Amino acid sequence: MRKLLVFQHVPYEPLGTLDAQFKDAGFRIRYVNFARLERVRLDIERYSGLVVLGGPMSVNDVGDYPHLAEEIDALRTAIAAEVPVLGICLGAQLIAAALGAPVKPNSVKEIGWSDVKRTAAGSGDPLFKHFRTAEKIFQWHGDTFALPQGAELLAETDACKHQAFRYGAGVYGLQFHLEVNEALIRRWLSTPVMRRELAELHAEGSVDNILEQTRRHIGRSMRLSRAVFSAFIDRHFGWRRRLALPSR
Repeated sequence: MRKLLVFQHVPYEPLGTLDAQFKDAGFRIRYVNFARLERVRLDIERYSGLVVLGGPMSVNDVGDYPHLAEEIDALRTAIAAEVPVLGICLGAQLIAAALGAPVKPNSVKEIGWSDVKRTAAGSGDPLFKHFRTAEKIFQWHGDTFALPQGAELLAETDACKHQAFRYGAGVYGLQFHLEVNEALIRRWLSTPVMRRELAELHAEGSVDNILEQTRRHIGRSMRLSRAVFSAFIDRHFGWRRRLALPSR
């Protein structure tokens, strides 16, 4: 059975829709939960793929979160070994850092639904060809990254230019959250640390506004999630749906 390694930083940022897709493709998933384990031994090359999830910390908070430096080293090992890698939000920023690109605060925090625009390079990408010219995608981030040298920019927004990139054939960084469903968004909106961050924006009625937009956009977002992540799995691992064996 193929094995997927997942770096998780906080319990409320899981794989989301990706969980079922990887399991359907026959993967056994191992989580490394850095909220519980400060130091772990990582033998990256034992795994078929690596997914790095989001979190509230910054890549630059290594003093407070020493595991971030270990993750960057692990990402460099995975990339050098040509292990397929997918990074989401903080995960994308960690990939950028592993490739030598700086990470810094964005001019504004993007929280809620925004228009993610596919670039010319994105239109020819195996994953992003499923995007329309612009798609409403859920966001929750304050930092951004420079585009790593040798990477292709696949998507952008007006507020944050670097939204998605591909490095080589098998390394993808997504700043946005295509893995969410409505239940996960509601969980984030009720998580104290995320509620405080939202309140700091002084956006009155923002929770109700996000929920209303979620009802409008989540259906398309989940269909797009299925198409994009299925393309990632199929391209790098070959799609193999699990079969239920008949009982004897």
